[in-house]
Parts: sequence; C-alpha cells; structure tokens
Amino acid sequence: MIRVGVCGATGRMGTEACRAVEADPDTELVAAIGSAGSVAEFVDASAEVVVDFTVAEAVRTNTGRLAEAGIHAVIGTSGLTPDDIGALREAFVRSHCIVAPNFAVGAVLMTHFAALAAPYFDTAEVIELHHDRKVDAPSGTALTTAEAMAGASGEWAPDPTASEVLPGSRGGRGPSGIRIHSVRLKGLVAHQEVLLGGPGETLTIRHDSIDRSAFMPGMLLATKRIVALEPGVTVGLGEVLGI
Repeated sequence: MIRVGVCGATGRMGTEACRAVEADPDTELVAAIGSAGSVAEFVDASAEVVVDFTVAEAVRTNTGRLAEAGIHAVIGTSGLTPDDIGALREAFVRSHCIVAPNFAVGAVLMTHFAALAAPYFDTAEVIELHHDRKVDAPSGTALTTAEAMAGASGEWAPDPTASEVLPGSRGGRGPSGIRIHSVRLKGLVAHQEVLLGGPGETLTIRHDSIDRSAFMPGMLLATKRIVALEPGVTVGLGEVLGI
C-alpha cells in the first residue's frame, strides 16, 4: 500500500483527492494539510508520495522540501512557468515529480488527438472554459494542447485579422501563433474545444469535465506509477498513460 499525503487538502480538488486516496485499496492517506499546515507533516508521517493541489507560489516552496526529503510529488497545480519546471528538474534528484496540468484522462487524450490531427490542417484555435474561481488564464491544458499541435506541424496559415476593433477579441497568441481563448463562468468546471480548419472542412475535438471526480482516476494512476520511476520530472499525464 502506498503512503500518500495531500497538500491543499481543504480546497475543492484537495478534498476530492483525499476521498479518492482513502477509497482506493492500493493507497493510504497518511497526512493532509491545508494552507496553515507544514510540509514537515509529510516527513513525520513517512509519506511516499505527496499530491499537491495548492497554487503555483506554494508549489515553489513545498516541492523543494519534498525533494530534499526524497518524497515523490504529483503536482496538479497550473500556472507553473518553464523556469519553475527547470527548478523542479534540478531539485528532484532523489525522487520523481509528475507535473500534470490536467488529470482527466479524456483531456490528455484530447491533446494527443489534436497533435495527431494538426499536420492535416493549416488553421487551429483553442477555446478553454473554466469555473469563475480559476485565477490563471489561459489554462495549463490549453497551453499544453497548443504546444503539442505546434510541435506536430510547422505549417500554419497566417492570421488574416488586420485589426481588432475590440483589443483582445482574437484571444492570446500561443505557440506558432495558435490563438487561445479563455472563458470564466459560474456553473462550469473544466472544458476545452480544439477547432481545426482546412479547405472545405473543420474538425472539433471537445472534452468536458462535468465534475471534479473526473480528475481522480488520473491522479491515482500517477500516484501509483510514480513510485517505480527513476528520479526526475515528468510533465503531463501522457507518459504515464503510455501515449
């Protein structure tokens, strides 16, 4: 049985993670802390893996201490920068760290499918929609998806927009100029559409997480697989899924 700690346990995702870890026969919840807790509690509880659902600023502090203690980390926080990932690679020399902007298996497959489709279309845009409490934009999943498409194809048509009557109406320019649009509304959880267009046809790939329980199978999979990985950092759930 894998000894698991949860950081950010009082938040919505953290609460759901605690329930999932407790319900799974292969994992044991040995420590759960909120914003007032200390990472030392995970060390004292002999946690093997810590799942972090806090915010980027807290991750920068927490993960360094986990790495020093040789504890594996599964990070479900978005908003981490390339510099943050670089710092994680330097820190995790005794244990492994998985950084996943989205634990929903369907969302990971959506990104994979978008990359497969990218070479066959010359225009694409990404629309991500989230609940009104999400503070960063665009989402990590949207950026990851655009990066995957840009990496799969270097042939993208130029944006025909000559001017924006309303600044920002065309969204943000992502990798290879792929436009990313962010929506924040009450009533949503996490949703994304990838729109690809070519002569006479379009392809739409959409994923919807209608409840936070959608993220738990992927989180548990990462938690179980990470203990067998060599020290280092894995970005995204794709490698864990084998895609």
